[in-house]
Amino acid sequence: MLDKKNKKVSVLFVDGANDLQSQIAEYFLREAYGDRYESYSAGPHKDFIDCDMISVMYQHGYDIRRAVSKDTGSKDLPEAFDYVVFLQRSTHEEIGDRVPPGSKVILKDFGSRSDFKATDDMELFQCYTDLIERIRSWVAETFADPSSLDDKASA
Repeated sequence: MLDKKNKKVSVLFVDGANDLQSQIAEYFLREAYGDRYESYSAGPHKDFIDCDMISVMYQHGYDIRRAVSKDTGSKDLPEAFDYVVFLQRSTHEEIGDRVPPGSKVILKDFGSRSDFKATDDMELFQCYTDLIERIRSWVAETFADPSSLDDKASA
């Protein structure tokens, strides 16, 4: 077991069905800072991963094809996390009072798929691209320094 000084910070990203925002955030945290963080994602409900998101990410060079949707009660998840990050305000309102004891909460609302205003495939592609880039940038900035996370969290 790693000593406390070298222990990775555990982070659970949450969206409504663990099918879009949380999957993207988990992917980018693992890719960018996997040496510092244990990254997970789940939702109060599980569903199929958003196939359009998988396709758009793949077209940008990000391979998320092995992602699997999990609910917050999944046996594949640890029992506790250092941080639980809600990526939709509505999901935070639904289950924000049920985070594991000792977890700090971060809320960063990226909206949902229903917020996309696309009238054709090219516009839809751009909506996904914009969401992916906003999440990638936010993860890169927010998690660059683990010691600064407490400033972004509520207990």
